[in-house]
Formats: sequence, C-alpha cells, structure tokens
Amino acid sequence: MNEKEKMLAGELYDANHCKDLIEERCTAKDRCFEYNMIKPSKYEEKAAAIKNILGKTGDSIIIEQPFMCDYGYNIEVGENFYANHNLVILDGNKVHFGDNVFIAPNCGFYTAGHPLDADTRNRGLEYARPITVGNNVWIGGNVIVLPGVTIGDNVVIGAGSVVNKDIPSNVLAAGNPCKVIKNL
Repeated sequence: MNEKEKMLAGELYDANHCKDLIEERCTAKDRCFEYNMIKPSKYEEKAAAIKNILGKTGDSIIIEQPFMCDYGYNIEVGENFYANHNLVILDGNKVHFGDNVFIAPNCGFYTAGHPLDADTRNRGLEYARPITVGNNVWIGGNVIVLPGVTIGDNVVIGAGSVVNKDIPSNVLAAGNPCKVIKNL
C-alpha cells in the first residue's frame, strides 16, 4: 500500500517524505493562493477557481477568501454552501458537507492527527480520518472539527466549540469539548 492509500484508509502514513503527496499539496496550495488573490468582486472568476480546487461541489457555493486546504480533491460540498473568511480544511481524508451548510469565520476542519507516542510522531507519521457534516448545519465562528467526526442533519454548533465526538441530528451543541445542549 502506498502512502496515499494509507492516508485514505486512515492508517499511519508519511506525508513529509512522499513525493506524490508533497506535489499534490503544493498544487492545492498554489490553487488556494491564486483563489485568495482574486478580487472579491470577481464572483464568476472566484466560483470557477474554487470549483477547480474542490473535489465535488454543488452549483451554489461561496467560500470567502482567504481559504486554505491540503489537497482539495478530498473535499465535497453540497448545494447552497457558504463559508465565511479564514476557512481551513486539512483534507488528508474525505471531508463531506451536505446541502445548506453555513460556516462562520475562522473555522477549521482537520482530518489530520498525530500519534500520541513521541517516537512514532517524531518519525513524521500521521493519520487522517474522514469528517462528515450533514444537511442544514450552521457552524459558529472559531469552531474546530477534529478527525473522524460526523455532525448530523439540522445541527447548530456554537461559536468556539471544539468538536471531538460525533454530534447527532437535530441538536444545538457547543463547548470545549462540544456537547449537546438541547434538542431542536
């Protein structure tokens, strides 16, 4: 199994010494750089550029600049997707957003994680676990979603939350760590 296959399988992999992964990250970061340099008033140019970065998109998506990701091709967004400024997606594994997802400023979705064992971590090994966000989800400002998390449909995540566990559908959840506050 090569490093990319290990990455997508959620196994430990070496992203720092794999020529193919390094090249793919550079391509994505170059595309993000170009996207972030487009004048905000150039809506059509921005729409075309972001669709060139992401793996799959609906027709109606807006991602405010700046935006950064690792690979881009692992990111899928549905219809009526909006993300405010400073969205960071570390997409070593799949990141799927459903329809009608709204993301406030300064949010991060991190599929990448590192081993707790220092010797393994110091060898440059990491893992990546998928993130899934359902339909009709609103994510408040400065929210961090960690590897392997699934957020259900019709969910509101309060500002400043660190989501380290799955969140069921139809709830308001908030905090660090993020917990269900009430049913919606």
